[in-house]
Amino acid sequence: MKDIMLRIIGKQLSSDMEEVQLEFVTEGQLYEEDQSLYLVYEESEFSGMPGCKTKLEFTGDEIKMSRLGEGIEIDTEIEFRKGKRYTGFYETPFGAVEMEVLTNAIENNLCAAEGKGSVNIDYNISLKGLAEGRNKLNIEVM
Repeated sequence: MKDIMLRIIGKQLSSDMEEVQLEFVTEGQLYEEDQSLYLVYEESEFSGMPGCKTKLEFTGDEIKMSRLGEGIEIDTEIEFRKGKRYTGFYETPFGAVEMEVLTNAIENNLCAAEGKGSVNIDYNISLKGLAEGRNKLNIEVM
């Protein structure tokens, strides 16, 4: 397991074409286990999920994102695979909301041996009854 620094940039484009960007830098860990690469970091007050841990699991052309911890009632998981739809639940301060994710593109350039690289995920998300939009997530391992 390698201790690393991460720069995480999330861009949200709402259905009315308004773009919001959040960026933060945090510490994390990078490791390999059972044919998968893992990236783990603690969420912060800035991300709106203090006390939560985010884990990304990279296996082949699929990425699973899991969030668990104090700040959420149920564990949240999202699966990203280009051209595939994923349905599940997303935890909000008001409770769990049904979610649908369609992954448009994934670019994974992580290198566990060097402890560096980046991941880009472009996806559309629908939170039933709350919001719809397109998101771009960029994670740079420094």
